Amino acid sequence: MSVNSREAILAAARKTAQAHGYAGLNFRDLAAEVGIKAASIHYHFPSKADLGAAVAKRYWEDAAAVLESMLAEIPDPARCLERYPDIFRKALENDNRMCLCSFMAAELDDLPDAVKTEVLTFADVNVMWLSRVLSAAGLASSNECEARARAIFAAVAGAQLVARSRSDIALYDALIESYRGIGLLST
Repeated sequence: MSVNSREAILAAARKTAQAHGYAGLNFRDLAAEVGIKAASIHYHFPSKADLGAAVAKRYWEDAAAVLESMLAEIPDPARCLERYPDIFRKALENDNRMCLCSFMAAELDDLPDAVKTEVLTFADVNVMWLSRVLSAAGLASSNECEARARAIFAAVAGAQLVARSRSDIALYDALIESYRGIGLLST
């Protein structure tokens, strides 16, 4: 089995999990999508839990890279905060999908421990990044940064969920604008 097969499996699993969550991951369906035998997936991922953990870990690693890249490209932390919701919007733009880790977080009670760890890490990565940005922009005291960061993360993820439930990206945009209007995302 090649590295390309592993990457194809992870890509297909990510797409599936963003539309159907962890419960939607099925080796037979993924194998058909990738064009391999279901048994071949077991070569890279012996269990569904292994696959779910790998997909969630790759997802938060990719998200962390996007966030760090944003900071490198946009030196103004307040502008980074303004652009943060765009990351979640992109999932909605992709066939009304959701943030993979938000979807899996809704299934938390049913997730294997290894998957839970990676899903919770996604939230931690976002909150830590938002805390750093809020602090650098001088938008919150050091005591308030984490609480405001958690509120922003929850609000943006919640807006994505509401918009997905209505298949209405304009609703997402309206919710984000309302957050800016009340000062949650404003500078």
